[in-house]
Amino acid sequence: MKAAVISGIGQSEVIEVPDPTPGPRDVIVDVAACGICGTDLHILQGEFAPTLPIVPGHEFAGEIVEVGGDVTALRVGDRVAVDPSLYCFECYYCRRGQNNLCENWNAIGVSKPGGAAEFAVAPFANCVKLPDHIRTADAALIEPLSCAVRGYDVLRFQLANTVLIYGSGTMGLMMLELAKRVGAASVDIVDLNPERLATAKRLGVTAAAQSADEFDRPRGWDLVIDATGNANAIQDGLGRVGKGGTFLQFGVSDYAARATIEPYKIYHEEITITGSMAVLHSYERAAALFADGVINPDIFISDRLPLADYSLALERFAAGIGRKIQVIP
Repeated sequence: MKAAVISGIGQSEVIEVPDPTPGPRDVIVDVAACGICGTDLHILQGEFAPTLPIVPGHEFAGEIVEVGGDVTALRVGDRVAVDPSLYCFECYYCRRGQNNLCENWNAIGVSKPGGAAEFAVAPFANCVKLPDHIRTADAALIEPLSCAVRGYDVLRFQLANTVLIYGSGTMGLMMLELAKRVGAASVDIVDLNPERLATAKRLGVTAAAQSADEFDRPRGWDLVIDATGNANAIQDGLGRVGKGGTFLQFGVSDYAARATIEPYKIYHEEITITGSMAVLHSYERAAALFADGVINPDIFISDRLPLADYSLALERFAAGIGRKIQVIP
């Protein structure tokens, strides 16, 4: 089969690789679409993936074409979205229910071959069947949505909170849509990209600007979310949290990114700084929200490129072009 391969730091190509074979409790998925994510750029930079080469792609959905001998809950022909998380269920954190912090953490498309390929293997327990009204390729959005759901799980969100989001790419826009669902009084977005700000306005953001200085919010915001991973945005956002408020580090930063905090301010103003890592007990809920129309795939997916253009897809994503970019095997 054809698959995208990140073969070394800064190197990606589409080549022929062996077809995957299922274990007893696995299925083989004929991939309908695979989303490009910031994690893929980190892998390209030599971060996250323990070894290269790797077939990337942790956001994918497709149709089951083969099942392992012990699989009875799914069958050939079922359309599924795949949770890429692979936990050991044995380590200290897994036994505490904090599986996303697993000491032996793996993920399809990060440390194991992923969905940027014609076919991908996945444990059947990681698959969620799709209802008839969902287009298979669109369901690749469920994985990033499940990360956004996890982000709200770690927050003590109250009705009528004021929210400031840094970044109006896919993840920032998903956080916007969920903030509206959980009863935010207002949601403001900051992004340097005018095209992305236009999409935020289309989705009903309260206000959108290229700098938080443009907003009239002298007391700051109840909740500030970084969905960029950019050190400058993070530093600015930390200073925008109102008294008693929360800063959520949701975007994935480079390992070397640094920001400065003011310990006295955190103490004196009772500010909470927290993070959200990947997926934890949120994939099925995200699938239910997706089926209910919490996000519009036609707005969120801006580009659908053939698998042969995987390197171009990475380049467009890195350049901030479009919103969610998918490759279609």
